[in-house]
Amino acid sequence: MSREEIVNTMTVRAKPAAGLAIATIVKNNGHHRDVDEEGESRLEPNVGLEFDSAEDAQEFYNLYATKIGFRIRIGQLYRSRIDGSVVSRRFVCSKEGFQTTSRTGCPAFIRVQRLDSGKWVLANIKKEHNHELEHPGEICPSRIQRKIVTSTPTPTPKSKSASVLSTRTGLRSLDEDGPSGILDFKRLKREKINGETRSEPYKGLEFVSAGEAYEFYHTHAANTGFKVRIGQLFRSKNDGSITSRRFVCSKEGHQHPSRVGCGAFMRIQRQESGRWLVDRFQNEHNHELGAPIDASERVSSKGFKEELSHGLENMDLVESNGGFSLVTRSRESKIGSDWYNELFDYFQARQAEDMGFFYAVEMHKGRAMSVLWADSRSRFSCTQFGDAIVFDTTYRRGSYSVPLASFIGVNHHRQPVLLGCALIAEESEESFTWLFQAWLRAMSGRRPISIVADQDWVIQHSIAQVFPGTHHRFSAWQVVAKEQENIGALLSMNPEFKFEYETCIFQSQTANEFEAAWNVLINKYNLRENTWLKDMYRMRKSWVPLYIKGTFFAGIPTDGSLKSYFGTILTSQAPLSEFLIRYEKALEQRREEERKEDFNSFNLQAVLHTKDPIEDQCRRLYTITTFKVFQKELLECYSYVGIKINVEGAISRYLVQKCGNGDERNTVAFNASNLNISCSCKMFEFEGVLCRHALKVFQIMNIRELPSRYILHRWTKDAKYGILRDVDSGGASQDHKALMSWSLREEAKNYIEAGTASLERYKLAFEIMQEGRRNLCWQN
Repeated sequence: MSREEIVNTMTVRAKPAAGLAIATIVKNNGHHRDVDEEGESRLEPNVGLEFDSAEDAQEFYNLYATKIGFRIRIGQLYRSRIDGSVVSRRFVCSKEGFQTTSRTGCPAFIRVQRLDSGKWVLANIKKEHNHELEHPGEICPSRIQRKIVTSTPTPTPKSKSASVLSTRTGLRSLDEDGPSGILDFKRLKREKINGETRSEPYKGLEFVSAGEAYEFYHTHAANTGFKVRIGQLFRSKNDGSITSRRFVCSKEGHQHPSRVGCGAFMRIQRQESGRWLVDRFQNEHNHELGAPIDASERVSSKGFKEELSHGLENMDLVESNGGFSLVTRSRESKIGSDWYNELFDYFQARQAEDMGFFYAVEMHKGRAMSVLWADSRSRFSCTQFGDAIVFDTTYRRGSYSVPLASFIGVNHHRQPVLLGCALIAEESEESFTWLFQAWLRAMSGRRPISIVADQDWVIQHSIAQVFPGTHHRFSAWQVVAKEQENIGALLSMNPEFKFEYETCIFQSQTANEFEAAWNVLINKYNLRENTWLKDMYRMRKSWVPLYIKGTFFAGIPTDGSLKSYFGTILTSQAPLSEFLIRYEKALEQRREEERKEDFNSFNLQAVLHTKDPIEDQCRRLYTITTFKVFQKELLECYSYVGIKINVEGAISRYLVQKCGNGDERNTVAFNASNLNISCSCKMFEFEGVLCRHALKVFQIMNIRELPSRYILHRWTKDAKYGILRDVDSGGASQDHKALMSWSLREEAKNYIEAGTASLERYKLAFEIMQEGRRNLCWQN
């Protein structure tokens, strides 16, 4: 169907007969037109409509959208596994997805499929929108660029008045194609516009060098209206030489507020001949494109030498002398120079009043970079609550004026507790590695069991280097963001896929069960070539609940994280003059909340709901908050039954399930010789509190008191006062020494404050301290 046909059929009048409204279907050239009651024909998309090309289908959907009152974007495309050619395309409502605040995840779309004849047929359609439509006909059609048919390989130069504005659709509008209106919908790779060679990347394009490929892609980006960055490179396992490179849109990734996870890129592969071939290309952007850059501004490949030791990964594109050049990237701080003086004055003032205050500054070529600090209270808290931490980089999710990162733990009241703060100068592996090492020094070398942090490869590498053996779990917000970016359309458009995907991720109970469900999902929906899913499968132990729940995370939910420690007090746009004031205010507010919970735990008692001695035992030991978690599990266990399924020596195994619900089934192993117990739900391993299934087996075995190993000291009322109980589960002796040291320091701090209130109190405190010192010296 040509554009003229489409335009003409959009407003065809049908004459009413005998004064009656016409409600018939008119068929013209194999296409259907619905005729309304006033006799006006309107072309409606229907399954089975045929087009000469995918661009025809896009043109059709664009005009339909204009008539209805919405705009369209180019959605996903699918390629043949045999020859890599495009076999299917989706065109979607402009509000599809969630990559920007203006998008609402609208499900409206059409999908066209290529037939063996070369024509394209409309295979799927969804007309419902989840947002208000604009008034029909009041929006301008999206500008669509098409290539002009010529008899020569290179299109005829056009006059300036007919120059083309590039848009993200990659097609030209009709009124820009000249008066003839004769169009060819085949995509030409190169064309001459105003005497300048304009190039379109495509799979199979060859270059003499990687530098030439970069120059070509930058030229394409300049003409199209976006900027480029140098992405990943891949090296040969044999000789370490570079075999593949990616050049990406500058808005790729989420490392900076200005980036939106754009998927546009060009990848080149080195051939045996030494030339470079484009083997992958993605042209769709998920953001608005800018105006084309002047054609005279071209990138220079000077300095683009792979023999240089720094390589492309250490180079940036900079503007100079009216053009662009690749230069070595220098490490620059995002922290304003005026911040350092202000911070150092604050640090020195804090050290004068707090002997345990710690701070460190990263230096690079004589310049201050990242900064870390932690007061004595944070360092003391880490001895008891540093087993599971969150590396909070909230600043990366918005336009924060302060690149503040914080180390957060979970205290015995299940509140967030501050374990250190930092300002991050730059998001490089060097900076993150230095930061983690500095924090480790501040915390007496105590490594966490687990850490929740972003999944960026620089953070992954730094954590693996500084915290070997620590289980790194990806931040839930980032996993969700990446899901929307890579499979968001499939999740929103296909309820069946969404159900199967979430069942696979969140309901799998064993590794074999997950593997089977994952393979079914990948094969059923033809996702074998989805790079993101490949990567996430490889890193499944860092985000899939099944692989996380066997590690202690202090109960931090797998589908979220701790609420922000600083809340709304420390806002994204807090200026330098207010930052430290707000920081101190937030710190005091959080610690006051902790003091209130301490008071309540020692002076109030939770109500008992059973006569089970275990409930009373845990009420005496646990904080009120933790006891309520335990109490819920204890009460729930009364609605479960346990059936012994086998016995191997001293170990008995029980199948525990809820009465009347066969879907929830867990296996509990109990060792009668030492009272060890473990459940397949892994709640104790993940959270440190026994689950209802284990408590049911203890009831069956008539255990009247929980073994001390199942009441973690970190959840008790005495946790912050340094009373070492469970030595066997407390870690290395070095950890105990650090705990004792910080516990005594904290107590000494309170002792000094009380002893200096008056001269009489000072004399009494001094005598008590002298007597205590003599008693310690007499001990062996």
